Amino acid sequence: MSAARQAGYPFSAIVGQPLLKQALLLCAVDPGIGGVLVRGDKGTAKSTAARGLTQVLPPIVRIAGCAFNCAPGQPAAACEACNAEQGGKQGEADVPFVTLPLGATEDRVLGALDLQKALQGAQRAFQPGLLAAAHRGILYIDEVNLLADHLVDVLLDVAAMGVNAVQREGLSVTHPARFTLVGTMNLEEGDLRPQLLDRFGLMVEVTAPREKSVRAEVVRRRIAYESDPAGFAGHWQAGQDALRERIADAQRLLPQVALDDAMLELISHLCCEFEVASLRADIVMHKTARAIAALEARLRVTPDDIRAAAQLVLPHRSRRKPFEQTGMDQDKLDELVDQARAPQPQEPSAPQQPQQGSDGEDAPQTPPPAPDEDGADDGADDGPDNGQGEGGTQTFAVAAAGAARKISVDIAPAMPAPAAAGRRSTVHDATRGNALRAVPDANPDRLAVGATLRSAAVRGALADDGMADGRLRVTGADLHRQVRSGKGANLIVFVVDASGSMAAQRRMEAVKGAVLALLTDAYQRRDQLAVIAFRGETAQILLEPTRSVDLAEQGLRELPTGGRTPLPHALQLAAQLLDKASQQEAPPLLVILSDGRANVGLPGSGNDEGDDPWAQTLAAAGHLARRGTPALVLDTETGYIRLCRAAQLAEALGAPCLTLEQLTGDALALTVRAQLGAR
Repeated sequence: MSAARQAGYPFSAIVGQPLLKQALLLCAVDPGIGGVLVRGDKGTAKSTAARGLTQVLPPIVRIAGCAFNCAPGQPAAACEACNAEQGGKQGEADVPFVTLPLGATEDRVLGALDLQKALQGAQRAFQPGLLAAAHRGILYIDEVNLLADHLVDVLLDVAAMGVNAVQREGLSVTHPARFTLVGTMNLEEGDLRPQLLDRFGLMVEVTAPREKSVRAEVVRRRIAYESDPAGFAGHWQAGQDALRERIADAQRLLPQVALDDAMLELISHLCCEFEVASLRADIVMHKTARAIAALEARLRVTPDDIRAAAQLVLPHRSRRKPFEQTGMDQDKLDELVDQARAPQPQEPSAPQQPQQGSDGEDAPQTPPPAPDEDGADDGADDGPDNGQGEGGTQTFAVAAAGAARKISVDIAPAMPAPAAAGRRSTVHDATRGNALRAVPDANPDRLAVGATLRSAAVRGALADDGMADGRLRVTGADLHRQVRSGKGANLIVFVVDASGSMAAQRRMEAVKGAVLALLTDAYQRRDQLAVIAFRGETAQILLEPTRSVDLAEQGLRELPTGGRTPLPHALQLAAQLLDKASQQEAPPLLVILSDGRANVGLPGSGNDEGDDPWAQTLAAAGHLARRGTPALVLDTETGYIRLCRAAQLAEALGAPCLTLEQLTGDALALTVRAQLGAR
């Protein structure tokens, strides 16, 4: 056994987490399943299980010195070791386990010009990247939901084709790149792009155990491992060997496992019943069910195998829109599988029966009718306080949001490039993105390798000594910097009025629906979000800056309404959040939803003229305007008598102002210009 196998926590020693371990073993039996996405809280053995899998995988056969992990008899065209005349010596090697860092460059992932060989005079030598190293192995991404979009695009292309094609710096190289993709993530940091989410064949939700005996056993084993790693590994060696042999037997048995037409119809029926749009779900469930049977040393797939496969394949594909919760109805799954198992004469047509009846019992119930247009809620819109004032609070539902509202932020060319990847703001000299050109730079922060070498080659050819020793000499005069154009993410701070003046039912439901539409836009643009709500005597930060729009949506739905309107305090909290966001370089965006009827001053203020709530509101707005914060005010005031305070607030902010009616228009596409101001 190699030293690599001895390192790390043994896979067989992991306590609990049966679904996680099963999903990883299934991908080991059939790498064509497409990998595993592991979602869960911190400290739930996600990374430990992923890294431990390689210790129980049967070894692969490869040529010594091969950088592409070529399969025997299938060398990559660019592989010097496998294409040598005599060939290299074949031998067993551990399955590759390659970690893709979140900050990796495209060159490191795809491969690039071998600079060392190029400087020695070699012609366009290729240096393989991480994708070549992961071929026939595991590509592991921790916190995959934080992976930059340009790397996500790379993974999508390679995962679809199984081939990595590099066309850059005068290179034209193609090599196979088939790997098992294993990603871990915490939903608090945001979700994955739907395209990448669908590429993961299986998905497992993991949680920390709640039983004290299980938690105690986890601690016991971990302490034992840290005290004596070699001794701990030796204690579990028999279990490791048994797992490795079981995987090898399943891999040999897999081609013989049969899945008949009845089981295939059940797979398609389940995908239809759970409204899964992607056909990849049917294919992956087919492969997963066969792998389950092979792992259990059986030659035929049963309905129970289909059920187990559905629990891993369907949950992350049943979500059709942003904010829809992933998961599946276990009772419905059991019922559908039991119907397929029941020995009935009409069994071949049984899968269609639930679909025909789905318009009745299984269909979602028609929502109750909206309140009468002449009801009491309409009258609540007419008064300034709407009957709430200092009274109790209510929690209103969210009105239908309609299409996502598009807001773009123009960034002046002189502003720094955002560090976070996103899609909202166009960045003229980004650290990541599409390469535009190379410019001379004696101290480049992003070296343009091709332009630098071409400059050195031309200079060397024109020099008197040329390249007498066959080496290319690069000087400071040859250095070039790569100029890129990309997109930047923004922090959007939502300041939501939840006071009594907003308590009319239809109005607050419409406000929540409007914010939900803006959240959908933020979800699609990969923005960070923060939510501040104000009601009663103070404002509060409901959500610190995060990429998880699901958390923002949940907090919005549960937001109660009632009490007075402490608008100055809300703007003060917003300024504090924005000051912190200035460290992130990307310009933040402030979105205020309020009728502007401030009637509570800052905490600790008195009754002096300078402590007037409206005067404090305008002062806070002026401060935000001077710092150059791009802002948008959404006027939620309705009724016959309007004070137009929101419009005055927008004027003090130097921001556009829209009414709630304008926001609900499907065609809204507003451009907010980032002001340099005092920044």
